Amino acid sequence: MASALPAQAASRSRHHVERFPPLYRLLRLGCTPLLKWFFDLRVTGVEHLPPSGPFILAANHHNYVDGVVLGVALPRPIAFLVMPRVFHASPLHPPFHRRLGSIPVNLERPDPGAIKRVLRMLDGGRVVGIFPEGPFSREGRLVPGQPGVAMIALRSGMPVVPAAIEGTYEALVGRRFYLPRRRPLSVRFGAPMHFGRARHRRVTRAEREELTGRIMSEIAALLEAERELTPAATGRAGSS
Repeated sequence: MASALPAQAASRSRHHVERFPPLYRLLRLGCTPLLKWFFDLRVTGVEHLPPSGPFILAANHHNYVDGVVLGVALPRPIAFLVMPRVFHASPLHPPFHRRLGSIPVNLERPDPGAIKRVLRMLDGGRVVGIFPEGPFSREGRLVPGQPGVAMIALRSGMPVVPAAIEGTYEALVGRRFYLPRRRPLSVRFGAPMHFGRARHRRVTRAEREELTGRIMSEIAALLEAERELTPAATGRAGSS
């Protein structure tokens, strides 16, 4: 795996306009006004987002609303990594996720085939979205991350953009039929984290754990900053 995009591919990534998958685009068009006007979605830190080229987006995770929020907040299509049990939750889930461009990946144990698919996505200039906690955090708080995010970051050499999502747990906790209650939602993007060139040698467990801890610490700091602002937030949602 090359440590960076070849010059020709890098040139394509700078000039190529990414296309949203049709179902992704349809859902995004429908959800954007709903999240902004009904849930007062507030997005901050967009100045940290690379305008082009590949990167890994790593965010906290409470429920399915997190993916919807990120899909609306980010102006580029995201290839989300989805736990196999979620990808195959029902007969309708696999075709739904394929049409969105999702990738089934097990972050809890080595998954070489899936990791290769993710690396190909990044080499193609895509944004890959990861919820390092793996399954939903049912406690309403950040839980330790799985080592898959570190493996992908080290193997690809691509930057990791941390993101903190606030309000989705409260919007859905205790709700029947998975219909969220009205609750202000927000997402805050942090500065890209760089971990050097792509690794071709074996990545040790200690390296994976150390890097995962650093990423989760950044997400935790963003969550803390967001929660400090939430009580003072008023008015309609916007982006800054």
